[in-house]
Amino acid sequence: MPKTLAEEGSLAPVRKVIPKSCYYRSTKHSLAYAGRDLFAYIAILSALIMVHNWWADIILIVVCGLVVSALFILGHDASHSAFSEYKWVNSTLSRILMLPSLHIQAAWDLGHNRIHHGFTARRDMDFVWRPYSVEEYLELTKFGRLRHRIEWSWAGSGIYYLREVWWNKMITFTPPKRWTKAIKKDKRLVLAWLAFASVAAISVGWFQSHNWLSATWMWIKLVGGPFMIFTQIIGWTVYVHHVGPEITWWNRQEWNRWRAQMESTTILRLPKVLNIFFHNIFIHVPHHVEMQIPWYQLPQAAQEIEKAFPGTVVDKAFKIRDYLFSTRTCKLYDYEKKCWFSYKAAKVSY
Repeated sequence: MPKTLAEEGSLAPVRKVIPKSCYYRSTKHSLAYAGRDLFAYIAILSALIMVHNWWADIILIVVCGLVVSALFILGHDASHSAFSEYKWVNSTLSRILMLPSLHIQAAWDLGHNRIHHGFTARRDMDFVWRPYSVEEYLELTKFGRLRHRIEWSWAGSGIYYLREVWWNKMITFTPPKRWTKAIKKDKRLVLAWLAFASVAAISVGWFQSHNWLSATWMWIKLVGGPFMIFTQIIGWTVYVHHVGPEITWWNRQEWNRWRAQMESTTILRLPKVLNIFFHNIFIHVPHHVEMQIPWYQLPQAAQEIEKAFPGTVVDKAFKIRDYLFSTRTCKLYDYEKKCWFSYKAAKVSY
Protein backbone atom coordinates (compact mmCIF):
# COMPACT_ATOMS: atom_id res chain seq x y z
CA MET A 1 0.00 0.00 0.00
CA PRO A 2 1.55 3.38 -1.00
CA LYS A 3 2.48 5.74 1.77
CA THR A 4 0.58 8.99 2.25
CA LEU A 5 2.37 12.29 1.82
CA ALA A 6 2.29 12.78 5.59
CA GLU A 7 3.97 9.41 6.09
CA GLU A 8 6.61 10.17 3.45
CA GLY A 9 7.23 13.52 5.10
CA SER A 10 8.35 15.44 2.04
CA LEU A 11 7.29 19.00 1.25
CA ALA A 12 8.40 18.67 -2.37
CA PRO A 13 4.84 17.99 -3.64
CA VAL A 14 3.61 21.10 -1.81
CA ARG A 15 6.36 23.33 -3.13
CA LYS A 16 5.69 21.98 -6.62
CA VAL A 17 2.15 23.42 -6.69
CA ILE A 18 3.27 26.90 -5.63
CA PRO A 19 3.55 29.07 -8.78
CA LYS A 20 6.97 30.48 -9.55
CA SER A 21 5.44 33.96 -9.46
CA CYS A 22 4.97 33.54 -5.69
CA TYR A 23 8.74 33.56 -5.26
CA TYR A 24 9.14 36.92 -6.97
CA ARG A 25 10.59 39.49 -4.58
CA SER A 26 10.23 43.15 -5.50
CA THR A 27 12.79 45.30 -3.71
CA LYS A 28 10.86 48.44 -4.66
CA HIS A 29 7.60 47.03 -3.29
CA SER A 30 9.23 45.92 -0.04
CA LEU A 31 11.07 49.20 0.44
CA ALA A 32 7.84 51.13 -0.15
CA TYR A 33 6.13 49.30 2.72
CA ALA A 34 9.20 49.58 4.93
CA GLY A 35 9.27 53.32 4.21
CA ARG A 36 5.58 53.62 5.00
CA ASP A 37 5.97 51.85 8.34
CA LEU A 38 9.12 53.78 9.26
CA PHE A 39 7.32 57.05 8.47
CA ALA A 40 4.40 55.96 10.68
CA TYR A 41 6.86 55.06 13.47
CA ILE A 42 8.56 58.48 13.33
CA ALA A 43 5.21 60.28 13.13
CA ILE A 44 3.86 58.48 16.21
CA LEU A 45 7.06 59.12 18.17
CA SER A 46 6.73 62.82 17.24
CA ALA A 47 3.12 62.82 18.43
CA LEU A 48 4.15 61.19 21.71
CA ILE A 49 6.73 63.94 22.25
CA MET A 50 4.21 66.72 21.61
CA VAL A 51 1.17 65.25 23.37
CA HIS A 52 0.87 65.70 27.13
CA ASN A 53 -2.36 63.91 27.95
CA TRP A 54 -2.27 60.57 29.74
CA TRP A 55 -5.12 58.89 27.84
CA ALA A 56 -3.79 60.09 24.48
CA ASP A 57 -0.34 58.85 25.51
CA ILE A 58 -1.74 55.37 26.20
CA ILE A 59 -3.52 55.20 22.83
CA LEU A 60 -0.40 56.36 21.00
CA ILE A 61 1.83 53.89 22.88
CA VAL A 62 -0.45 51.02 21.80
CA VAL A 63 -0.45 52.21 18.18
CA CYS A 64 3.33 52.64 18.34
CA GLY A 65 3.61 49.03 19.57
CA LEU A 66 1.56 47.92 16.57
CA VAL A 67 3.87 49.82 14.21
CA VAL A 68 6.96 48.34 15.90
CA SER A 69 5.34 44.93 15.26
CA ALA A 70 4.80 45.84 11.60
CA LEU A 71 8.46 46.84 11.26
CA PHE A 72 9.53 43.65 12.97
CA ILE A 73 7.45 41.48 10.62
CA LEU A 74 9.06 43.14 7.60
CA GLY A 75 12.47 42.61 9.28
CA HIS A 76 11.48 38.98 9.82
CA ASP A 77 10.77 38.75 6.06
CA ALA A 78 14.17 40.24 5.31
CA SER A 79 15.82 37.79 7.71
CA HIS A 80 14.24 34.98 5.65
CA SER A 81 15.66 36.59 2.45
CA ALA A 82 12.05 37.22 1.38
CA PHE A 83 12.36 41.02 1.36
CA SER A 84 14.58 41.50 -1.67
CA GLU A 85 16.45 39.58 -4.35
CA TYR A 86 19.62 41.30 -3.12
CA LYS A 87 21.39 39.63 -0.20
CA TRP A 88 22.86 42.89 1.15
CA VAL A 89 19.42 44.56 1.19
CA ASN A 90 17.97 41.65 3.19
CA SER A 91 20.91 41.71 5.59
CA THR A 92 20.85 45.48 6.13
CA LEU A 93 17.09 45.95 6.35
CA SER A 94 16.55 42.98 8.66
CA ARG A 95 18.86 44.61 11.20
CA ILE A 96 17.42 48.12 10.84
CA LEU A 97 13.77 47.04 10.96
CA MET A 98 14.35 44.90 14.07
CA LEU A 99 15.99 47.69 16.08
CA PRO A 100 12.78 49.22 17.55
CA SER A 101 11.81 45.75 18.82
CA LEU A 102 15.33 45.28 20.29
CA HIS A 103 15.92 42.02 18.42
CA ILE A 104 19.37 40.67 17.65
CA GLN A 105 19.13 39.60 14.03
CA ALA A 106 21.81 36.88 14.09
CA ALA A 107 20.29 35.33 17.23
CA TRP A 108 16.85 35.50 15.60
CA ASP A 109 18.26 33.79 12.52
CA LEU A 110 19.54 30.91 14.63
CA GLY A 111 16.53 30.50 16.94
CA HIS A 112 13.69 31.29 14.56
CA ASN A 113 14.85 30.60 11.02
CA ARG A 114 16.91 27.50 11.70
CA ILE A 115 15.45 25.89 14.83
CA HIS A 116 11.78 26.91 14.89
CA HIS A 117 11.28 26.64 11.12
CA GLY A 118 13.63 23.68 10.76
CA PHE A 119 11.95 21.64 13.51
CA THR A 120 8.47 23.13 13.84
CA ALA A 121 6.35 21.47 16.57
CA ARG A 122 8.98 18.82 17.31
CA ARG A 123 8.98 18.18 21.02
CA ASP A 124 12.73 17.92 21.57
CA MET A 125 13.75 20.85 19.34
CA ASP A 126 11.14 23.58 18.85
CA PHE A 127 11.15 25.83 21.93
CA VAL A 128 8.43 28.26 20.76
CA TRP A 129 5.24 27.60 22.76
CA ARG A 130 6.25 23.97 23.25
CA PRO A 131 3.56 22.50 25.52
CA TYR A 132 4.43 20.57 28.64
CA SER A 133 3.08 17.08 29.07
CA VAL A 134 1.08 16.46 32.24
CA GLU A 135 4.06 14.63 33.75
CA GLU A 136 6.41 17.54 32.98
CA TYR A 137 3.98 20.01 34.51
CA LEU A 138 3.67 17.95 37.71
CA GLU A 139 7.47 17.95 38.05
CA LEU A 140 7.57 21.77 38.16
CA THR A 141 8.01 23.66 41.42
CA LYS A 142 5.08 25.67 42.77
CA PHE A 143 6.64 28.78 41.27
CA GLY A 144 7.08 27.02 37.93
CA ARG A 145 3.41 25.98 37.88
CA LEU A 146 2.32 29.51 38.79
CA ARG A 147 4.47 30.96 36.02
CA HIS A 148 3.02 28.46 33.55
CA ARG A 149 -0.53 29.41 34.53
CA ILE A 150 0.25 33.10 34.05
CA GLU A 151 2.10 32.71 30.74
CA TRP A 152 -0.50 30.35 29.25
CA SER A 153 -3.42 32.57 30.27
CA TRP A 154 -5.29 34.80 27.80
CA ALA A 155 -3.17 37.79 28.87
CA GLY A 156 0.17 36.06 29.43
CA SER A 157 1.59 35.65 25.92
CA GLY A 158 3.72 38.79 26.17
CA ILE A 159 5.29 37.62 29.44
CA TYR A 160 6.03 34.23 27.87
CA TYR A 161 7.60 35.76 24.77
CA LEU A 162 9.65 38.24 26.79
CA ARG A 163 11.08 35.52 29.03
CA GLU A 164 11.33 32.42 26.86
CA VAL A 165 12.07 33.85 23.41
CA TRP A 166 13.58 37.32 23.87
CA TRP A 167 15.47 36.95 27.14
CA ASN A 168 16.39 33.24 27.26
CA LYS A 169 17.00 32.58 23.56
CA MET A 170 18.33 35.95 22.44
CA ILE A 171 19.79 38.09 25.20
CA THR A 172 21.33 35.71 27.75
CA PHE A 173 21.92 32.39 25.98
CA THR A 174 25.39 31.16 25.01
CA PRO A 175 25.43 30.59 21.24
CA PRO A 176 27.31 27.81 19.44
CA LYS A 177 30.89 28.80 18.71
CA ARG A 178 30.39 29.43 14.99
CA TRP A 179 27.53 31.84 15.74
CA THR A 180 29.23 33.76 18.56
CA LYS A 181 30.92 36.47 16.48
CA ALA A 182 27.83 37.36 14.43
CA ILE A 183 25.52 37.41 17.45
CA LYS A 184 27.91 39.55 19.52
CA LYS A 185 28.20 42.00 16.63
CA ASP A 186 24.43 42.33 16.27
CA LYS A 187 24.00 42.54 20.04
CA ARG A 188 26.34 45.55 20.11
CA LEU A 189 24.21 47.16 17.40
CA VAL A 190 21.00 46.65 19.41
CA LEU A 191 22.60 47.90 22.63
CA ALA A 192 23.91 50.98 20.81
CA TRP A 193 20.41 51.67 19.48
CA LEU A 194 18.89 51.20 22.94
CA ALA A 195 21.46 53.57 24.47
CA PHE A 196 20.86 56.20 21.77
CA ALA A 197 17.06 55.92 21.97
CA SER A 198 17.12 56.04 25.79
CA VAL A 199 19.40 59.07 26.00
CA ALA A 200 17.39 60.87 23.32
CA ALA A 201 14.04 60.11 25.00
CA ILE A 202 15.20 61.10 28.49
CA SER A 203 16.86 64.26 27.14
CA VAL A 204 13.68 65.34 25.35
CA GLY A 205 11.66 64.73 28.52
CA TRP A 206 14.13 66.66 30.64
CA PHE A 207 14.35 69.67 28.34
CA GLN A 208 10.56 69.85 28.15
CA SER A 209 9.95 69.82 31.89
CA HIS A 210 13.29 69.85 33.81
CA ASN A 211 11.73 67.05 35.83
CA TRP A 212 13.17 63.54 36.15
CA LEU A 213 9.74 61.96 36.55
CA SER A 214 8.62 63.50 33.26
CA ALA A 215 11.91 62.46 31.64
CA THR A 216 11.33 58.86 32.78
CA TRP A 217 7.77 58.94 31.47
CA MET A 218 9.10 60.13 28.11
CA TRP A 219 11.38 57.07 28.00
CA ILE A 220 8.42 54.85 28.77
CA LYS A 221 6.39 56.53 26.02
CA LEU A 222 9.05 56.34 23.32
CA VAL A 223 11.03 53.19 24.17
CA GLY A 224 9.79 50.94 26.96
CA GLY A 225 6.04 51.15 26.40
CA PRO A 226 6.04 50.36 22.64
CA PHE A 227 8.49 47.49 23.26
CA MET A 228 6.21 45.92 25.88
CA ILE A 229 3.16 46.28 23.61
CA PHE A 230 5.21 44.66 20.83
CA THR A 231 6.10 41.65 23.01
CA GLN A 232 2.43 41.17 23.87
CA ILE A 233 1.40 41.35 20.21
CA ILE A 234 4.13 39.05 18.90
CA GLY A 235 3.73 36.59 21.78
CA TRP A 236 0.02 36.35 21.00
CA THR A 237 0.70 36.09 17.26
CA VAL A 238 3.08 33.17 17.65
CA TYR A 239 0.71 31.51 20.14
CA VAL A 240 -2.25 31.40 17.75
CA HIS A 241 0.02 30.07 14.99
CA HIS A 242 1.16 27.04 17.00
CA VAL A 243 -1.30 26.41 19.84
CA GLY A 244 -4.93 25.36 19.42
CA PRO A 245 -7.24 22.33 19.43
CA GLU A 246 -6.43 21.63 15.75
CA ILE A 247 -2.64 21.95 16.20
CA THR A 248 -0.58 18.78 16.61
CA TRP A 249 2.80 18.53 18.33
CA TRP A 250 5.07 15.56 17.65
CA ASN A 251 7.56 13.27 19.30
CA ARG A 252 10.86 12.95 17.46
CA GLN A 253 10.04 9.52 15.97
CA GLU A 254 6.74 10.71 14.44
CA TRP A 255 7.84 14.15 13.29
CA ASN A 256 8.47 14.98 9.65
CA ARG A 257 8.45 18.15 7.55
CA TRP A 258 5.04 17.55 6.00
CA ARG A 259 3.35 17.12 9.35
CA ALA A 260 5.23 20.05 10.88
CA GLN A 261 4.48 22.61 8.18
CA MET A 262 1.06 21.45 6.94
CA GLU A 263 -0.59 20.20 10.14
CA SER A 264 1.12 22.10 12.96
CA THR A 265 0.31 25.66 11.98
CA THR A 266 -2.65 27.54 10.56
CA ILE A 267 -4.06 30.12 8.19
CA LEU A 268 -6.09 32.70 10.11
CA ARG A 269 -7.97 35.42 8.26
CA LEU A 270 -7.65 38.83 9.94
CA PRO A 271 -9.80 41.91 9.33
CA LYS A 272 -8.15 43.98 6.58
CA VAL A 273 -7.57 46.94 8.90
CA LEU A 274 -5.40 44.79 11.20
CA ASN A 275 -3.49 43.30 8.29
CA ILE A 276 -2.09 46.80 7.67
CA PHE A 277 0.20 46.00 10.61
CA PHE A 278 0.55 42.22 10.26
CA HIS A 279 1.60 41.93 6.60
CA ASN A 280 -0.12 38.55 6.01
CA ILE A 281 1.89 36.81 8.75
CA PHE A 282 -1.31 35.01 9.78
CA ILE A 283 -1.31 33.22 6.41
CA HIS A 284 1.24 31.03 8.09
CA VAL A 285 1.19 27.64 6.34
CA PRO A 286 2.79 28.77 3.05
CA HIS A 287 5.32 30.79 5.05
CA HIS A 288 6.36 27.58 6.82
CA VAL A 289 6.34 25.54 3.63
CA GLU A 290 8.69 28.00 1.92
CA MET A 291 10.26 30.79 3.98
CA GLN A 292 11.43 32.83 0.98
CA ILE A 293 7.93 33.61 -0.28
CA PRO A 294 7.45 37.37 0.37
CA TRP A 295 4.50 38.40 2.49
CA TYR A 296 2.48 39.90 -0.39
CA GLN A 297 2.65 36.57 -2.31
CA LEU A 298 1.41 34.42 0.60
CA PRO A 299 -2.34 34.63 -0.23
CA GLN A 300 -1.83 33.16 -3.71
CA ALA A 301 0.52 30.48 -2.39
CA ALA A 302 -2.06 29.53 0.26
CA GLN A 303 -4.79 29.33 -2.38
CA GLU A 304 -2.76 26.94 -4.53
CA ILE A 305 -1.77 24.75 -1.57
CA GLU A 306 -5.36 24.41 -0.41
CA LYS A 307 -6.55 23.66 -3.93
CA ALA A 308 -4.00 20.86 -4.29
CA PHE A 309 -4.43 19.42 -0.78
CA PRO A 310 -8.07 20.05 0.22
CA GLY A 311 -8.96 19.49 3.85
CA THR A 312 -5.34 19.37 5.02
CA VAL A 313 -4.76 22.96 6.10
CA VAL A 314 -6.62 24.71 8.93
CA ASP A 315 -8.00 27.88 7.32
CA LYS A 316 -10.53 29.99 9.19
CA ALA A 317 -11.39 33.51 10.24
CA PHE A 318 -9.65 34.64 13.40
CA LYS A 319 -12.12 35.04 16.26
CA ILE A 320 -11.40 36.27 19.76
CA ARG A 321 -13.64 33.58 21.22
CA ASP A 322 -11.51 30.87 19.57
CA TYR A 323 -8.39 32.36 21.14
CA LEU A 324 -10.04 32.51 24.57
CA PHE A 325 -11.22 28.90 24.15
CA SER A 326 -7.65 27.82 23.38
CA THR A 327 -6.24 29.63 26.42
CA ARG A 328 -8.81 27.81 28.62
CA THR A 329 -8.39 24.33 27.17
CA CYS A 330 -4.90 24.08 25.62
CA LYS A 331 -2.69 24.10 28.70
CA LEU A 332 -0.92 20.73 28.58
CA TYR A 333 -0.41 18.14 25.86
CA ASP A 334 -0.45 14.35 25.56
CA TYR A 335 2.19 13.54 22.94
CA GLU A 336 1.03 9.93 22.63
CA LYS A 337 -2.71 10.55 22.25
CA LYS A 338 -2.15 13.86 20.40
CA CYS A 339 -4.63 15.85 22.45
CA TRP A 340 -4.68 18.97 24.61
CA PHE A 341 -5.80 19.23 28.23
CA SER A 342 -6.98 22.00 30.48
CA TYR A 343 -5.49 21.90 33.97
CA LYS A 344 -8.77 20.53 35.30
CA ALA A 345 -9.09 17.85 32.62
CA ALA A 346 -5.49 16.81 33.14
CA LYS A 347 -6.11 16.37 36.87
CA VAL A 348 -9.17 14.18 36.17
CA SER A 349 -7.44 12.12 33.46
CA TYR A 350 -4.34 11.41 35.50
